[in-house]
Amino acid sequence: MISLKTGRDVDAMRRAGKITAAARALAGEMVKPGVSTKAIDKAVYDFIIGQGAVPSFLHYNGYPASVCVSINEQVIHGIPGNRKIHEGDVVSIDVGACIDGFHGDCAATYIAGEGSEANRELVKVTRESFFEGLRFARAGNRVSDISAAIQAYAEKFGYGVVREYVGHGVGSKMHEDPEVPNFGRPGHGPRLMPGMTLAIEPMIALGTWEVRVLSDDWTVVTRDGKPAAHYENSILITSGDPEILTPTHGDGFDV
Repeated sequence: MISLKTGRDVDAMRRAGKITAAARALAGEMVKPGVSTKAIDKAVYDFIIGQGAVPSFLHYNGYPASVCVSINEQVIHGIPGNRKIHEGDVVSIDVGACIDGFHGDCAATYIAGEGSEANRELVKVTRESFFEGLRFARAGNRVSDISAAIQAYAEKFGYGVVREYVGHGVGSKMHEDPEVPNFGRPGHGPRLMPGMTLAIEPMIALGTWEVRVLSDDWTVVTRDGKPAAHYENSILITSGDPEILTPTHGDGFDV
């Protein structure tokens, strides 16, 4: 069932979104050669707790960390540990925080150091595909209007759009109805209404869209071993333009 948020709910989600986005920015600043993924996780945990919130991901369905750090061919759900980031790595950061009973959820992909031109373009287009989808996140449209816009934009560059994992509603639960795929034909799915809150999250691969899960039962990687990127924000459907609840400052594209 799709939940429509009250004004009080939205205020709480704005607080959660602000904390979540700040945690993303903190993690993004740490994406440098020599930094361990475990160090990023600790910094995110300490920051979220320090804000009076709790990490949404920690212990969620048994997940053992406060942030997902996915490197190169890892698409999503990379578990932090002793692995250190290397020059040129493509590093996706996914984080959630909960305060006053509501969640924020956001992600962005960063490159450690300079990186290759191909990887920089992948990261840029993945972010842009989110904003292409956002153009259709308006009351009266349908969920798949967002999906179709993301797919069309990413595939224009020859990239693979991951099918097996999708965006979702977000609110008092981290994952709510409806699902928000990053692919599909327009004009399908639930109609968008003011008060709906969604986490839109393109997952785009340099090669094939096909993925598999590693033996840790969490880490999702591309089947061809090519890099992938991930970009996500929580948004609110209004009677006019959609509102981004997780501020984009610190997403790696500050101007």
